[in-house]
Amino acid sequence: MGNPVVEVEGLRYAYRDREALAGVTFAIPRREIFAVLGPNGSGKTTLFKILSTLVPPMSGSVCLFGHDLSREAHRVRHHLGVVFQHPSLDRHLTVLENLVHHGHLHGLWGSALRRRALATLEWLGVGERARDRVGTLSGGLQRRAELAKVLVHRPELLVLDEPSTGLDPGARRDFRAILHRLRDEEQVTILLTTHLIEEAEQCDRVGVLHEGQLVAVGDPETLKASVRGDVVVIHAAHPGVLQTKLRERFGCEAVLVDGALRVEHPSGPDFVRAVAEAFPDEVKSAAFGKPTLDDIFVRMTGRRLWNG
Repeated sequence: MGNPVVEVEGLRYAYRDREALAGVTFAIPRREIFAVLGPNGSGKTTLFKILSTLVPPMSGSVCLFGHDLSREAHRVRHHLGVVFQHPSLDRHLTVLENLVHHGHLHGLWGSALRRRALATLEWLGVGERARDRVGTLSGGLQRRAELAKVLVHRPELLVLDEPSTGLDPGARRDFRAILHRLRDEEQVTILLTTHLIEEAEQCDRVGVLHEGQLVAVGDPETLKASVRGDVVVIHAAHPGVLQTKLRERFGCEAVLVDGALRVEHPSGPDFVRAVAEAFPDEVKSAAFGKPTLDDIFVRMTGRRLWNG
């Protein structure tokens, strides 16, 4: 991995009697898009706050560009771009004015700053809206303007908290494409938190966070390949009873999650057919599909990433 841009080792953080992060360890090399995937309450926001230097770690170590955030947070902020879950743009100012004011915070001034701000907006496809008030922009364009703002000072690391919040599917795809351009053309390293499976699957690597612990880390395809075959989901009149019968008849361990039985099987179609024939009066429905990161979450935690 060489010299990682982000190094987190044994990170812990607690709020009174609740431990939000419980010994988290991972590293991110330069030019990687790394997703921290987890449900609400998993510790994502706490991790985001620490990595963006808003709060210091309680124990363990966090280093950005080789600098320990417990002692040298001021030395990394100029190299860091932070995108919050909720927009931090001033809706009453123009897009360009927002970028200029942000540039001032990083010691940029004058015509050079304006040229850089306009060039950044053009690169992100919002140059023609530079002099429009932020409040007149769509959600997708506001997200682009938000990203343009944090790129004005040319950060080497972007930390984004739930960046697709409030965006429609098309705007989400556009935003993901921009992040990939930043990685490929500008050599930017990116860490984002998300609860969206499809967003995490588009990243180079994923860390699955559950109750403050990273339960899996790897590239999405390798993680999904750890499920050998298909994932079968069975809805039954009495799932607990059928769970026992499946073990006795087929020698498989079905996991009961949200009232449905989930089974990993080399051949989903064959297994569904066999179960339907063996227990025709007990199976309400059965379906199979290729594994997703939600299935990895189920395997590691015994529950789904999200309900719905």
